[in-house]
Amino acid sequence: MSQPQPTRSLLVVVFTGCLLLSVARAAMCEENWPRFRGTDGTGVIDGGERLPVEWSATDHVKWKAEIPGRGWSSPVVWNGRIFLTSAVSSDEEEESKKGLYFGGERREQPEGEFAWNVICLDLDNGNVIWTQTAHRGKAPFGIHIKNSHATETPVTDGERIYCYFGNIGLFCYDLEGTLIWTRQFPPVATRYSWGLAASPVLHEGRLYIVNDNEEQSYLLALDAKTGDDVWRIEREEKSNWSTPFVWQTPNRTELVVPGSDRNRAYDLDGQLLYEFGGSSSITIATPYAAQGLLYVSSGYVLDRKKPIFAIRPGATGDISLEDDQTSNSSIAWCQKQAGPYNPSTIVYRDRLYVLLDRGLFACYDATTGQEIYSPQRLPAGRAFTSSPWAYQDRIFCLNEYGQTYVIAAGDSFKIERVNHLADDDMSMATPAIVNESLLLRTAGRLYCITNP
Repeated sequence: MSQPQPTRSLLVVVFTGCLLLSVARAAMCEENWPRFRGTDGTGVIDGGERLPVEWSATDHVKWKAEIPGRGWSSPVVWNGRIFLTSAVSSDEEEESKKGLYFGGERREQPEGEFAWNVICLDLDNGNVIWTQTAHRGKAPFGIHIKNSHATETPVTDGERIYCYFGNIGLFCYDLEGTLIWTRQFPPVATRYSWGLAASPVLHEGRLYIVNDNEEQSYLLALDAKTGDDVWRIEREEKSNWSTPFVWQTPNRTELVVPGSDRNRAYDLDGQLLYEFGGSSSITIATPYAAQGLLYVSSGYVLDRKKPIFAIRPGATGDISLEDDQTSNSSIAWCQKQAGPYNPSTIVYRDRLYVLLDRGLFACYDATTGQEIYSPQRLPAGRAFTSSPWAYQDRIFCLNEYGQTYVIAAGDSFKIERVNHLADDDMSMATPAIVNESLLLRTAGRLYCITNP
């Protein structure tokens, strides 16, 4: 007996449902990666079933490209094009040294000249589409041996790419490499001549630049189309290295700028909304939002104060905690000795994970701050600078030796595997994740990692 045929309306419903499901699945994988840690700044990909979990310097490598010079900026991606920055010295540079150590200050002005380059590559094959030299000349100051003269990550709006080189200036190109405008800023000294690192932030036609230094710190808003000043405010801060974050809450939009003296949030006209103290003496990690909260952390390795703060929306005034407090009406919770030094924390599936520079990994409830498991040792894990990322129920932690620890998400600590790059692949840049590909930048290469 023949089976009944589905009606036309049922076929339409089935087709439409499949189409919507397909669109929803596609939306979970990033097609573009416009800024540090992705569109929302969290480093999390929902879905990503085809993203790679295992790789080496040869396995699962779709392509790798040699990148001249040095730069610890992350790659950004738009419409199949990768953009990254690098500084190429005319002299042989002292190599960055893997591992945590002190005494890396290089205060003397480098003797050679540099070419500050913006590089565009094809996501499909790694071929260079164009290279533009934004500036050529001497660096005004020395930097820490583990910093670079191209550490700030570019940002794009899909029409232009904005590349900030700290003391050298800000350069705006279209996606074909044509220079549209540029801004130079007077060079400023940083603590121990460590150099600058905070990346620019783009929101609704404005670029926001924070420059915390030893001379006069400031926060600057620019018109993204022209590079003209919209406003500028001075900050009572010394050197910091944290990239700001634009937090869009149900009632307002905040520009969150961490600092070692005070963490501050401004409205989009530069007016102070609220502030709070209690940070580490060095602030590097980037804030982000998840679970309806704002997460701000700092954790210099030699400090007793290494806080992670979870902030509720709508705060006003001074919301600092008292010494005996771990929460108040504006601060949902605070873990006062849990924060990492260089990496940012990550929230994934209701859990906040902390990667500590010296190879420890911990987990907390993202809503309450309650410890789920205490810091656990990553075997042979050393010197973590880049920030972790997450997909497929896993957290990925890349150390300076090119080793990525793949850790199962959840309430118990479990290392699933360790992926190794080449022995000469020093890794300090946080990767980009786009179109089922993982882009890993090392000292001299850019890897595109995919599943076969």
